[in-house]
Amino acid sequence: MTRVLLYTGKGGVGKTTSAAGTATLAALRGLRTLVLSTDAAHSLSDAFDSEVGQEPTEIDDLLFVQQIDAQRKFERSWGDIQNYLRSVLHMVGVDPIEAEELTVLPGAAEVLALLEVRDHVRSGRWDVIVVDCAPTAETLRLLGLPEALNWYLDRIFNAERKMMRTFRPFINRGVGLSRGSSIPMPDDNVFDALRRLQSDLADIRTLLAGPDASVRLVLTPEAVVVAEARRSLTRLSLYGYRVDGVVANRVFPAAGADTWRRQWVAAQRGILEEVADSFRPLPIWESPYRVCEPVGVEELAAFAVEMYGGDDPFARATDETSLWVDRHIDTDGRTYTLTMPLPLASADELELARHGDELIITVGSYRRVLPLPAALARGVVAGARLDEGRLQVRFAPKETSRPVASPEVPSGAGPLESAQELAQGLTAEYHEQLARREAAIGDGR
Repeated sequence: MTRVLLYTGKGGVGKTTSAAGTATLAALRGLRTLVLSTDAAHSLSDAFDSEVGQEPTEIDDLLFVQQIDAQRKFERSWGDIQNYLRSVLHMVGVDPIEAEELTVLPGAAEVLALLEVRDHVRSGRWDVIVVDCAPTAETLRLLGLPEALNWYLDRIFNAERKMMRTFRPFINRGVGLSRGSSIPMPDDNVFDALRRLQSDLADIRTLLAGPDASVRLVLTPEAVVVAEARRSLTRLSLYGYRVDGVVANRVFPAAGADTWRRQWVAAQRGILEEVADSFRPLPIWESPYRVCEPVGVEELAAFAVEMYGGDDPFARATDETSLWVDRHIDTDGRTYTLTMPLPLASADELELARHGDELIITVGSYRRVLPLPAALARGVVAGARLDEGRLQVRFAPKETSRPVASPEVPSGAGPLESAQELAQGLTAEYHEQLARREAAIGDGR
């Protein structure tokens, strides 16, 4: 199977160099390698000092580079849906330019660029695919989008399609609108496009959360950058993506340091010790500070060899060196426990809610909707515990469960909100809107 490696980090920490260097090393080791970018600010051509096109371009033996045209992928997958949404906005008087902006789904172009990765994996042409991702914040939104959009499509558009079938005669007659106007009815092409999009997103999710794919965080020894990387590890784990290593870039070498540089070495060493403590047991690969960025195949290869040392950067991640969502369920005959690693998460930024057969987990501003196995869906949340970076949620049979005022949290970990009632989420709000629309149509009949 094709090994897929995604490199991300805060802007300016050297993720493109790390990705390009890793790809160059793979090719030197005899692996047929493709490195590509989903970052709108394509930098791979600069890193390799070579012209790179929208198709895989060979720049060295076994080494190919590609800069994906995300806009083209977006138009191909989102075009029918966008055209319908524009027609609806035009009907209600929205300016065409504003309608164009309103119908662009934030982050969709970048996530659809990952369809190219899926297609390359399916082709069987490559041993290794290295992905230079957008900066951390964009990557987190990008990686969380497949699951979020699948949830939205399953509920919102299924309900919308049923409503359209029921009220098609009234909509076509323009009930509730001015004389001579009518709401444009989405045809089957729109719904088919939505289903294709949903299927594509599911493919991306399966690929990136699978055993052959992993994410690597690139950072520099700076307090702000390390704090961002810690948050990224928690959020990537929240979405179920493996993180199997950390690249610490631009580390000042201690040898031959003058007084000024010794101060930097000491400061960085303290931060690197914090990095080791924070990301253990993940490997930390250090790269020394250089006079200038490595450019070209030879310099990138030297960069990667020095960074990885004797490690094999293309080995599959193991349970001991990766962190991801684990849906392992234990039972003592009365209760079930769902366990999810959430490294570096704190209880005060964590919220839980139960909505039907789903558990909604929120860490800071990031939210994941986790479908529950049947055994858990039949029960109720009996308690929750955050202990040493692992979230444990207990479920008990409805007939034996008792309301829990607060979950079990280790001493000093802070409060953790437990959800015993159904969350008031998007679905409930949307159905209320449907009810109001049905009532309005009934009044206009």
